[in-house]
Amino acid sequence: MIIGLLTAVAASACYGTGSVLQAVGSRRSARREAAAASTSGVTQHGGPSLSSTAKAAVTWEFMVGTVLDFIGFGLGALAARLLPLFLSQTVISANLVITAVLSIKLLGIRLTRPEWTSIAVVCSALVLLATAAGPEGGGDTSRAAHWWLLAASVVLIGGGTLLVRLLGGRAAILAGLLSGLGFGALGVGVRVLDGVDPFDLPSLLGDPALYAILVAGIGGMYLHTVALQIGSVNGATAALVVGETVVPGILGVLWLGDASRPGFAWVAVLGFVVAVAGAVAVAWFGEPEPDDGPGGLPVDAGTAEGSAPSLAGPSGRSA
Repeated sequence: MIIGLLTAVAASACYGTGSVLQAVGSRRSARREAAAASTSGVTQHGGPSLSSTAKAAVTWEFMVGTVLDFIGFGLGALAARLLPLFLSQTVISANLVITAVLSIKLLGIRLTRPEWTSIAVVCSALVLLATAAGPEGGGDTSRAAHWWLLAASVVLIGGGTLLVRLLGGRAAILAGLLSGLGFGALGVGVRVLDGVDPFDLPSLLGDPALYAILVAGIGGMYLHTVALQIGSVNGATAALVVGETVVPGILGVLWLGDASRPGFAWVAVLGFVVAVAGAVAVAWFGEPEPDDGPGGLPVDAGTAEGSAPSLAGPSGRSA
């Protein structure tokens, strides 16, 4: 249990730092698109185009953030096999706190009192969950369930990508939520993956859950990048927390046999609900102010390329 918790905390630190660095790269790319008066940076619906997202992904900040995400993925995968999913996913999702703190320094964001209060609520809920968590259930499931997981991942990422592109600049929170659901499917896939312990390469390569992990992971990263391009980094990350935590936690209990300590079920339920409510509150209070950037992208029109950017909205909130 202790090793699993430490692993989940380390994964959370990697994900939180990576999210802020990716936001820095995404927004720098958006400013360059605006400075060049580019019409290819947004879709007809006002969201970032595929080329714009690709350009964001090759900034050095975004690449370093992506490396941290891969490290976090490895640590998170280990945590998912050592802890109940409702605990491991929630602890990992506490990267919201790290994201918020680092965004103050790197993005110039000033958090409001309600945002700080919401973050404190999430931290308190994590303490409740850690107190109530019991042993993790088994990962033995039928092969048909692995195929269903792959199908669900394809529908989620494919349908979600289409919906986000149709909504354009209004889809920040939705993109964050869908990316979280993708990462949640990834966590479930890691938990049920065959051929890991003991290691068996043919069994591993023949498991549909492996391809569900790839689809959900890559698609989740794309949708998270879009969310960071068009919305508040804290709001997008909080929406990701909800998607990454709720569904895997429920599946872990109903499908994989995860359980709380005897007599602590109510504490686990309370901690889970409070954690999700706190994340939703951060998403609500972290909603970006409207701006005048093209396509709704977070751009400071008065900032020249190479100067220190201002990413705050008219009232000092994050843009």
